[in-house]
Amino acid sequence: MARRLATAIIAMLAVVVTGSARAQDYPARTATVIVPFAAGGPADITGRIVADIFSRYLGQKFVVENVVGAGGTTGALRAAKAPADGYTILSGHLGTNALAPAFYPNLGYDPQKDFDPIGLSAEYPELLVVRKDFPANNFKEFVAYAKANPDKLNVGHAGLGSVSYIGCLLLHAAIGIKPTMIPFTGTAPVLNAMLGGQVDYECDPVLGTLSQVQAGNVKALAVAARKRSPLLPDVPTSHEQGLPEFDIAPFYAVFVPSGTPQAVIDKLAGALSKGLNEEAVQKRLAELGADNIEPGRRGPKALADLVKSEAARLLPILRAAAEK
Repeated sequence: MARRLATAIIAMLAVVVTGSARAQDYPARTATVIVPFAAGGPADITGRIVADIFSRYLGQKFVVENVVGAGGTTGALRAAKAPADGYTILSGHLGTNALAPAFYPNLGYDPQKDFDPIGLSAEYPELLVVRKDFPANNFKEFVAYAKANPDKLNVGHAGLGSVSYIGCLLLHAAIGIKPTMIPFTGTAPVLNAMLGGQVDYECDPVLGTLSQVQAGNVKALAVAARKRSPLLPDVPTSHEQGLPEFDIAPFYAVFVPSGTPQAVIDKLAGALSKGLNEEAVQKRLAELGADNIEPGRRGPKALADLVKSEAARLLPILRAAAEK
């Protein structure tokens, strides 16, 4: 019996030592960064910035794979079920990793229990944009018109649980309306529908509509934040215009499957922070409309705290709004 126990202990120690050695050698091969949305949008662009940072600082290729569907939860589920070895990484966001339970009761994964956080990569304040001929020229006029004509409004979004859906649902809850919400395959098709007059408005990160706003093809009425966007300095915030409840800057962040070795988490978190310190990366993110992420908010614990706080703040509101 003693001999068997000793043999079992030695085997267990061998597994631990081997696993630790593998973690220390990480990465030894190409890794995959899952972006749970289509190419071209803020999630994809941010994910590719992250993959490039990892490739440069960790010495192996980190390849982006776009896995679309179900408001980003299809890709998030695949990442959650992947081996916890650091070779499958999720570039997720507020919807996939905090608020998805409000919209998908049979999600298949727990956003907080099934992922280990690596770090925050970007935050993009949302923008309320209306079609060019919409009968409101400022946020106050929009709220008044929306309250008087909710049944006449068509709202475009990129799918249940997407940040565009979450942003407008939060807006509707704040002003007490429930207009028709029309899903599209992404925010680009929403914008095209708005330009064609089929959609009245949308809520989306500044990047998604910036060029059309600057060209005068659509109207930007409010930034859903406390401070104005440097890219659109003339557009007032929701706080300035008396509706602080409409405040949402969706986070974009990096996660790995729960149980990933701490040494791997530390390497990824360190590389991400170094990359975000680069002036060129900061400039690129600023050009996309992202807020600067202070060093103290980048690590795994800060991200875990952010996920918890945003879920606590927004889940009750969104669940109530979705059930009405």
